Amino acid sequence: MEIENIRIIEYSSEYKGAASAIWNEVVDDGIAFPQLDNLSPEEGDEFFRSQSFTGLAVDGNGEALGLYILHPNNVGRCGHICNASYAIRSDLRGLHIGEKLVLHCLDKAKELGFRIMQFNAVVATNTHALNLYRRLGLIQLGTIPGGFLMPDGHYEDIIVHYKVL
Repeated sequence: MEIENIRIIEYSSEYKGAASAIWNEVVDDGIAFPQLDNLSPEEGDEFFRSQSFTGLAVDGNGEALGLYILHPNNVGRCGHICNASYAIRSDLRGLHIGEKLVLHCLDKAKELGFRIMQFNAVVATNTHALNLYRRLGLIQLGTIPGGFLMPDGHYEDIIVHYKVL
């Protein structure tokens, strides 16, 4: 399956239902995002609009395929470091939409004045993300043993990454 005319647009409230549904799929999977609770469309709209930038991958018909959120990782003297999270519709994973989102996000972060991208908690079993980040030049800083609680109750390692923008 190949999707044509994928573009990344700035999130707007008209996508609150679709964006929240995509986000909630990843939360429900329980293997990548730390959140436990789903977002209602109204909560999602507030959340996505509160970010430094929320990018939405859409196809030629304007259908939402995935999204990312971009925001500072810290404040003050560390406010130049940003963080991001990515979510792809479950039926479209593996079609390189995530790569388009990450590349757009890195460019947007630099455009917004961030100097470093830091990923705080890439779960060690998330091999697709790990391979993508390696291909895109992110550097692994280290492993936090047992840093992520999996749905079955065991703890999985997380790997911290960064990239100078």
